[in-house]
Amino acid sequence: MPALDKAYWNARYERGETEWDLGEVSPPIKNYIDQLPNKHLRILIPGGGNSYEARYLWENEFRDVTVLDISSVLIDKLKREHQHTGIKFETGDFFEHESEYDLIIEQTFLSSLDPALRQAYARHMYDLLWQQGRLVGVLFNREFDEPGPPFGGSIKVYRRMFEPYFNFRTFAPCYNSFPARQGKEVFINFRKLDNLSKKR
Repeated sequence: MPALDKAYWNARYERGETEWDLGEVSPPIKNYIDQLPNKHLRILIPGGGNSYEARYLWENEFRDVTVLDISSVLIDKLKREHQHTGIKFETGDFFEHESEYDLIIEQTFLSSLDPALRQAYARHMYDLLWQQGRLVGVLFNREFDEPGPPFGGSIKVYRRMFEPYFNFRTFAPCYNSFPARQGKEVFINFRKLDNLSKKR
């Protein structure tokens, strides 16, 4: 497996190898956003790709939205495309990112990471969220025939990852996925537990 670093992802975006791109907001995430009454939430979208969700949030009057991605090629492109909005686009490594958010949106970002990093991912999601913060979005509920990324998974695997850090409000197969992903996604709505120690 190649090193999934900045150079790797820059090369993918430069070559236009973005076959995971839906071309629009993920329907399960759109449905969740449409139900959010608080427009002042501090929101992070890590590994946000072309950031359709960020754009949708901005169009719906959410004014504290941050997109984080390791690819400077992608982030530079998004800054140009969204220069007339207040969306914050940051180039950086998710595991080195430090801030506090009320909501983190997961749009299959986990599937881009080496599976060996999954426990660290769950812990860092916990650390980035403010008290009672939520991790919401979609994960792949399937395995892939080809070597990743993307890397697949299952509810059983994810449950083991997240249980130490989150309370599960919704953890179920999506009923409203994009047609090409029907039956292949799980929707998550997790609330941060409040009894863990600070960063280890």
